[in-house]
Amino acid sequence: MTMKMTKLHGLTLLLMALLALPAAAQKQFTLEDLNFGGNNYRNMIPKNCRLAWWGDQLVHFSSKGDTCWAVNTSSGKEKVMFTLKQLNKKTGLTDAEGITSVASFPYPDQPLALAYNNQRERLLVNFKTGKVVWRQLMDGNGDSDWNKQSRANAYVKDDNLYVIDGNGNTRQVTTDGSRELVYGQSVHRNEFGIEGGLFWNPQGTRLAFYRMDQSMVTDYPLITVPELDDSTQVSATPAPEKYPMAGQTSHLVWVGVLDVATGDTVYLKAGDPTDRYFSNISWNPDGNIVYMVEENRDQNDMSLVAYDAVTGNRIKSLYRETHPKYVEPQHPITFLPWDKEKFILWSEKDGYNHLYLYDTAGRELGQLTRGKWVVMDLLGFDTEKKAVIISANADSPIQQNLYRVDIATGDMTRIDEGGKGWHNGRLSSSGRYLIDSYQEPDVPRNIAIVDTRSGKQKRYFTAPDPWQGYTVPEYRCGSIKAADGVTDLYYRLVLPTDFDPTKKYPTVVYVYGGPHAHNVDAGWHYASRSWETYMAQRGYVLFIMDNRGSENRGRDFEQATFRQLGQVEMQDQMRGVDFLRTLNYVDTARLGVHGWSFGGFMTISLMTNYPDVFKVGVAGGPVIDWKWYEVMYGERYMDTPQTNPEGYEKTSLISKAADLKGRLQIIIGLNDPTVVPQHAYSFLKACIAAGTQPDFFVYPGQGHNMRGHQSVHLHERITRYFDDYLK
Repeated sequence: MTMKMTKLHGLTLLLMALLALPAAAQKQFTLEDLNFGGNNYRNMIPKNCRLAWWGDQLVHFSSKGDTCWAVNTSSGKEKVMFTLKQLNKKTGLTDAEGITSVASFPYPDQPLALAYNNQRERLLVNFKTGKVVWRQLMDGNGDSDWNKQSRANAYVKDDNLYVIDGNGNTRQVTTDGSRELVYGQSVHRNEFGIEGGLFWNPQGTRLAFYRMDQSMVTDYPLITVPELDDSTQVSATPAPEKYPMAGQTSHLVWVGVLDVATGDTVYLKAGDPTDRYFSNISWNPDGNIVYMVEENRDQNDMSLVAYDAVTGNRIKSLYRETHPKYVEPQHPITFLPWDKEKFILWSEKDGYNHLYLYDTAGRELGQLTRGKWVVMDLLGFDTEKKAVIISANADSPIQQNLYRVDIATGDMTRIDEGGKGWHNGRLSSSGRYLIDSYQEPDVPRNIAIVDTRSGKQKRYFTAPDPWQGYTVPEYRCGSIKAADGVTDLYYRLVLPTDFDPTKKYPTVVYVYGGPHAHNVDAGWHYASRSWETYMAQRGYVLFIMDNRGSENRGRDFEQATFRQLGQVEMQDQMRGVDFLRTLNYVDTARLGVHGWSFGGFMTISLMTNYPDVFKVGVAGGPVIDWKWYEVMYGERYMDTPQTNPEGYEKTSLISKAADLKGRLQIIIGLNDPTVVPQHAYSFLKACIAAGTQPDFFVYPGQGHNMRGHQSVHLHERITRYFDDYLK
């Protein structure tokens, strides 16, 4: 062979080798990329824009928050409004006083920005002149609520309630606050849509607030373990949690009303608060009447009641709703901006969460929305044209779209861009314009500016795919019938990155299954959790399905599980397993299951009720027996252990410990105040007695979920368990 032919032969072999390689080498994900606690996670999520409204003027903040652009709502073009550097120079503030962030533009008709200087002060700055027109020291270290009209701020400090008025005068409202007597904070363990305990009237002249006495509630004995670098603390210290379990004595709640000008406080005369829930607090437009939803402990009888804010006297009950199972109010009433005698009320009384128009005499004036779908959010109003803007799933059970509803006629028009996917909206002050931020299964994030009257849309932002260049699995979505043979259930299927339909793959069912949550929607990758991608990369099939009992499908869909949590849910999940058996590439001899919280309960339920189906399971923070769960949530869905002993016995996993056959790992946070450690410990004790062998891991110092980088450790541990025993 000549030298020339040898070189040619070598080049041919090299060319053949290059052709055999992928066009571009694809990168592999790590948990540092995919997990929210990972070091590279922020670079792997779809980019977003920080946007705000100043009246009908759209404002774009830079990613660092140091520049504000005015955005033309028709063209999308930007023009610099100001920079923090310019603003600080104009104001003449010292370096120590200088503005570090701008939060919002609270007054649509005034060029004032609400700004902060390292959370030491709250300032209102005229961003056109650079003049600081108002400033207020920030003394709060707990729950806080600022009112833009009076510029008063209410906050909790050292367990007591304080108010600083717009002139800088501070008043200590309470003096007896403690761990047992709680003021101005969430009550009823954040059920019934409660997210805080401070409620200003529109004028900022009166403040309604919660007062909760939990001295009679049992202390659950949590502990705090010393930090590794703390040489001063030797032993663990008590960190008890007030925890009312189902059927036990619960706390007492009152609602106070403070007159900021006089300092006088009255309490609403709602009667004996024993075994009652107070929620959904709101005000009339004049700021002198408080509206509150009152519900019995059995949660099957609720009333909307009006109170005089000056005297605390009960005025009248405007609305009452009952149901044999439960009624679950989640939203305060909302008055029409153009008519202070009419308000919108939310109700599931026709079987789906819809909006109704009422007057202050308690008369129903009409049903604004209707159909076999649910309203998810009330975004606000177009005040001039008298329409309400909402989000709902009217177009598909797995979508969230944005709609305009005419108050007078009830006519409803979809106004979002594209129409598919999962849309979130934010209205301008007049309701004329809308920011539509959305995802679709193959769209990481788009943002459009919408004219809510004409429906005209202008694309403002298109996020690049942050996973470009990585090996990404295939995400599929479909539906199967529930165990009742009628109801559609939606699932997500994630296939291995090197998927070959002729092969058999180990498969993990990820499950939650409980109320007020869903796993599958039309967002990016069908709302797939990033851990699923990590597992698909390692050669697993992932299957996720929303069974009956989960959210956004109507009252009967959710209430199908009443008094028997886990039973209907398991039946539906097993229909999912039946579907997996029809897929030739699913190795049903290597079937695993994983979930957290309610999903942890479902994981152990499936492992012990179907021990020959599931080979491996990982249960995080699992409920084991509902009689050890909190009053408000537990009794809504299960009633009390005294009134439903059969249901509690049937759903308890203690008696199922002997039925465990596969490999099960239970993981909890040592300081879990939601699903207290007693659940896991009791199941372990039952397994010891029965001779079964679960594995157990605990995260000291962590609560119901693992925070920060410990979440990376957690998901590596979960992954290894499936690698060790399922793969």
